[in-house]
Amino acid sequence: MEAAIEVNRKNRKIPVIPEMADRCYTCGTCGGGCPATGLVPGWDARKAIRAIVFGMEQEVVDSKWPWVCTLCGRCQYQCPMGIQLMRTFRACRTARERDLVPGPIHKGTMMNLERGNNLGIPKDDFLFLLADLGVEMENDEEQPTPGFYVPVDKEGANIITTINSKEPFGEPDDMKFWWRIFYAAKEDWTVSSVNLEGVNWGLFSGDDPRMKEQVGRVIENARRLKCKTILYPE
Repeated sequence: MEAAIEVNRKNRKIPVIPEMADRCYTCGTCGGGCPATGLVPGWDARKAIRAIVFGMEQEVVDSKWPWVCTLCGRCQYQCPMGIQLMRTFRACRTARERDLVPGPIHKGTMMNLERGNNLGIPKDDFLFLLADLGVEMENDEEQPTPGFYVPVDKEGANIITTINSKEPFGEPDDMKFWWRIFYAAKEDWTVSSVNLEGVNWGLFSGDDPRMKEQVGRVIENARRLKCKTILYPE
């Protein structure tokens, strides 16, 4: 068993060690505690790991299982043998052809790299919205915030906060919850006018190069504006 797996390791898409065949007890503890068990007929964490061990990795990659799995890590935490299930299932996402990644995740990742956010919101529209919301919040009849405005590209602020693009796109008032906290705490903060996205879909889709590029952009914003702390409200 180990020899056969060792021979095929070089050609495998999913990182696997021969010892997994012996270490996995097929006890079902991983599947029993998994919130995704039962959502994909014929698959659960235990079955997926066994399929990969026995060279059926492509079947796992092509299935819905890696995308129904939330990568919460509960299976790995409960595994009595310490098998790296979460890392293995994310590798299954990485192995999927990008054009076959389900839903808008890959398209959003590419949009983010092109326009600085997953939904492609133009910079001018974003800045106009922030200014408009700032005026609304300052003049709110129930909870006025005198002197409030949204600080954009403020150099030397203590905190730079990223934005979930779905908020300016469809739920703009949700941003006010954070802003009210900053206002009450008299926090020194800012947002960037470019590369504002705080939701890294490259992480979710298993696209490591693009995930790292987005992280680099967030860090570059903080360095460019000389901010001390990066906050991901997401």
